[in-house]
Amino acid sequence: MIVVTGDAIAKPETFDEVRRLSLEHVHRSRTEPGCISHAVHIDCENPLRFVFVEQWVDGRALMAHFQVPASREFVKALRGMLSEPSTIQIYDAASLQMP
Repeated sequence: MIVVTGDAIAKPETFDEVRRLSLEHVHRSRTEPGCISHAVHIDCENPLRFVFVEQWVDGRALMAHFQVPASREFVKALRGMLSEPSTIQIYDAASLQMP
């Protein structure tokens, strides 16, 4: 499984639009083949910071997600609305069985 985390810090005046676009992106992404989960959260310590958490079945599914035109448009649309560059981290993960 591939786990993706990232964040985007909105400018105060763009918060509502960043929220709208982020929810639209998350809901659309959940319908893509290979998407296990896709969510966006607001940071409790910085209410302008959006935190994304995604799970994909494999790297191929994630790469296909990155190629979806709407995904590219989402990233492009956010750029001008953020107070600093967004971040992304990608991990290859395995589920652990706990006793």
